[in-house]
Amino acid sequence: MPIITLFSSSFCQEGPVVQEVIARTGYRQITDDEIVAQASRRSAMAESKIKRAFSAKTSVFNKFTLEKERSLAYIKLAVADLITTDNILITCFSGQLIPGSVSHILRVCLIAPKKYRTEAAARQQGVSEKDAARLVQKREEDCAFWVDTLFSNSDPWDPALYDIVIPVDKMSLQDAAALIADNAGKDIIQPTADSKQALEDFHLAAETEAALVREGHTVAVSAINGAITLTINKHVLRLNRLREELKAIAEPIDGVKSVETEIGKDFHKTDIYRKHDFEMPSKVLLVDDEREFVQTLSERLILRDMGSAIAYDGESALNLIKEDEPEVIIVDLKMPGVDGLEVLRKVKETRPEIEVIILTGHGHEEDRELCMELGAFAYLQKPLDINVLSDTIQKANEKIRQKKRKEI
Repeated sequence: MPIITLFSSSFCQEGPVVQEVIARTGYRQITDDEIVAQASRRSAMAESKIKRAFSAKTSVFNKFTLEKERSLAYIKLAVADLITTDNILITCFSGQLIPGSVSHILRVCLIAPKKYRTEAAARQQGVSEKDAARLVQKREEDCAFWVDTLFSNSDPWDPALYDIVIPVDKMSLQDAAALIADNAGKDIIQPTADSKQALEDFHLAAETEAALVREGHTVAVSAINGAITLTINKHVLRLNRLREELKAIAEPIDGVKSVETEIGKDFHKTDIYRKHDFEMPSKVLLVDDEREFVQTLSERLILRDMGSAIAYDGESALNLIKEDEPEVIIVDLKMPGVDGLEVLRKVKETRPEIEVIILTGHGHEEDRELCMELGAFAYLQKPLDINVLSDTIQKANEKIRQKKRKEI
């Protein structure tokens, strides 16, 4: 029997349709939550972080942490782990990761007009039509982001991506489920030797990609009959050295028969390939109203492989902290509006695990004592010695890492 994948927008009767299909076929459902849990076990990343891969919203620190790319690699591996048997129905985002070369997949999409979904959301969630529209729009954005990421297609409901597209506002649940079950039984979609090999290659490619990302590498990986191809899509100064390093990681993997590297279509763009060092600070938030100073400081930290984001005032910093996860904050003590002292207070009240380094060009001993009493990690005077700041950030980062290791 083939594998069924079912993708839909919000409030398209996905749950009832799935249950009816299961009743007709005896298939076992695999949800995104199950796949995320498997990915978490494989990667030791928190499930909450892995789930963000499905969201259109990306952390401001992602270009330094590569969390979205790492999460996607492990989600792909989890899918490959969990579809080794037939009679599987994968719901929601994860099923889209199975490549088209695996032909014994029945790809189903449930659709409905936005008005239908908004009314269903308001009814099911007991919210106003305005709030319901927001729920529907959020899911729509996530679906569009996900499909565009995987297929470079901005239309998540493009019929070309699916074998069956079902308008749930025009078809009963029973008829929709019957259509899916009947098509799953057709000869054209049954497993073949080639399709089973493609599924094995999908697992091998996912295993290889996860091994590479564990070492800080993000390259595209494909496999055909055990032959691995690694595609480098960012410019790198020492290309041959990178090729050797990638091969050294991929070649020992069980099932890999050969490894080749190639240059991708984006290789000659301005982006520079960067191997991620997981031990280096990569979630540093710089807060200072002196724009030229803080921009220069960010550039100098990046040269030291420390990833940083910038906020130009205390209020913006506090808003970013609510939405994202900085680990170290470097904040100027004297700023208009919400100053560094208030940022320190708020952070230690709400996110005490964040380490705060205070900078000042005008502070006094009383200020230093108050900041340290409130929980500041360090109090540094301007003009800054970049080596002293770099060393202080490293020490704050190590304190955070030690605490995390104790919690595991």
